[in-house]
Amino acid sequence: MKNYVYIATSLDGYIADIEEKLDWLPNPNEEINLEINYPEFIKSIDAIVMGKNTFNIVCSFGGDWPYPKPVFVVSNSLKEIPEKYKDKIQLLNGSVENILKEIHSQGYKNLYIDGGVNIQNFLKEDLIDEIIITTIPILLGGGKPLFSKISKRLNFECVSSSIDKGIVQNHFKRVHTK
Repeated sequence: MKNYVYIATSLDGYIADIEEKLDWLPNPNEEINLEINYPEFIKSIDAIVMGKNTFNIVCSFGGDWPYPKPVFVVSNSLKEIPEKYKDKIQLLNGSVENILKEIHSQGYKNLYIDGGVNIQNFLKEDLIDEIIITTIPILLGGGKPLFSKISKRLNFECVSSSIDKGIVQNHFKRVHTK
């Protein structure tokens, strides 16, 4: 059982700008590959666990549902799933530990953890095994950071780096020290 993060950040470590927008990300129609190794990554996971804010952003894109895997939306405030997504997501709330118990009880073991607050909550519980960060060469100067305060140091090692048309992707694995 592993928990993975696959996310894009600005050069200064933000996942959304000051207005919580993503319009600074390259347009998918451009010749820039934001999803370096994404097809292989998505095949390796069993389900996606995203926060409510990320779910709302995905819903705002319109078009077809983008995920080929089961999606769990974590929220303590969302009480009901919008009708058009009822067959696409399951709503969960509670502690990270209880959320994982529920997902694992359904047979899903390798999870893609998405959404800033969600990722931060998993990191606070030391429940992220691998992080893949695609860095976009832009300074936003503020916004929603990927990382927040944690109570102890978490060591990772960089196991690979790649570059595609100026976009850098680093893959880190958690290193547990004694």
